[in-house]
Amino acid sequence: MTALTLSTAAATGLRADAIVVGVAKGAGSKGGLVVAPGAEAVDKAYDGKLASVLETLGASGGEGEVTKLPAPSGFKAPVVVAVGLGEVPEKDETYGTDALRRAAGVAARALTGSKKAGFALPVEAAEDAGALAEGALLGAYSFDAYKGQADAKAAKKNGKDAKAPLAEVALLGGKPRDKAYKAAVERAVAVAEELNRARDLVNTPPNDLGPEDFAAVAQAAAKEHGIKVQVLDEKALTKGGYGGILGVGAGSDAPPRLVKLSYTSSKAKKHLAFVGKGITYDSGGISLKPAGHNETMKCDMAGAAAVFAAVVAAARLGLEVNVTGWLALAENMPSGSATRPGDVLRMYSGKTVEVLNTDAEGRLVLADAIAKASEDQPDAIVDVATLTGAMMVALGNRTFGIMSNDDAFRASVHEIAEEVGEPSWPMPLPTDLRKGMDSPTADIANMGERMGGGLVAGLFLKEFVGEGITWAHLDIAGPAFHEGAPFGYTPKGGTGTAVRTLVRLAEHTASGDLG
Repeated sequence: MTALTLSTAAATGLRADAIVVGVAKGAGSKGGLVVAPGAEAVDKAYDGKLASVLETLGASGGEGEVTKLPAPSGFKAPVVVAVGLGEVPEKDETYGTDALRRAAGVAARALTGSKKAGFALPVEAAEDAGALAEGALLGAYSFDAYKGQADAKAAKKNGKDAKAPLAEVALLGGKPRDKAYKAAVERAVAVAEELNRARDLVNTPPNDLGPEDFAAVAQAAAKEHGIKVQVLDEKALTKGGYGGILGVGAGSDAPPRLVKLSYTSSKAKKHLAFVGKGITYDSGGISLKPAGHNETMKCDMAGAAAVFAAVVAAARLGLEVNVTGWLALAENMPSGSATRPGDVLRMYSGKTVEVLNTDAEGRLVLADAIAKASEDQPDAIVDVATLTGAMMVALGNRTFGIMSNDDAFRASVHEIAEEVGEPSWPMPLPTDLRKGMDSPTADIANMGERMGGGLVAGLFLKEFVGEGITWAHLDIAGPAFHEGAPFGYTPKGGTGTAVRTLVRLAEHTASGDLG
């Protein structure tokens, strides 16, 4: 992972491969390019003409834009990299933390293959340093575990690996001896490392990450960070009556698992339970997905990856709140032993479910885990899942939906997601849609009306939440896996969506902000 330090060094004298500065679009039609705070020394080295030079090269200051130019005489670094921050803030306002986070991510990715870069971007408070650190570490991410040996040999022969992530970032203008700055950067490192671990899990091919493999990764991390872990295998699941998890995993040679991760703090006054959908591969089961819809289904465990990462991050940060993570792990495959449309499953809660579509499997494993999590009587349960294509139709590929049995809690989760830069939107749970899941055979069917399918799935999960427990459901089907070109600090492939929302929710809960 990219190394990161706070530095008081001057941009002109830092020995590095590049110095990164921020530029923005000036206000109004004639505003022109504006050099952002932090780059004063660099601008001075260009005789105050850095903006005009960049404009000559076509720079506009637009978000995500990168312009490289030779460093001026006297610089120890050979290149200056200008990254766009978007619009100049209004008077008396500063650049938002997510704008800084995105700019740092873009810069880090643009400097792939470099050994060191100095970031002379706006740093007016400790939270700015934290945002830049987080963005740089997330933007520098790459998943190369399965790259061919030929590339590695060629890189070694040439003396460097042009595809290696930026090795080191020095945040210029930081305050290495300031406790708030140090804490902000340390937090950013912990969160970014765990979020990147979640990305690794999502990107790992399903032949190397079945339910048992995922459980083993969780056990190893739990041992490293002092987290209590319990793994229920297929025998324990059968004995415990986890009909949903067992039903989904029945068609696979890789048996299911339910993993419980428990982080506890001696100073905790609140308890949060996070529940993650962990379908390590989703073929759709007997209700087989059509051609063209299977290729990315290794990402169907992104919810469990997010929950796992959030619990470990909470432990690393020593948050004063108890956090329990539940990973509902199964592989959904078609075979002679697979659950059929029309079968009835008896869930852990005792309710029976008529399975009308085996590709509506995520809600089945989550229902068992939510019911089990409810037994601990946590202050709130939050489940995270790549649950429905309907949510992607509603909100697109970059925004996740939030449903809840408590309007105030839903609003709080939404505010927290926006605070950390994860686009989300509060969604309703219309009671009239519940009737569509009535079954003549069982207590409830796993399918209802087609229209509003994402909301129907939320209503199904609500049925399994313990009485009196506050609950929220995050449907991350859209943003969990990015198939397009990288942007900001978001790479192609697994994104780690919801990790930062869960961590910040735990932080707010620990501080008493959520009551």
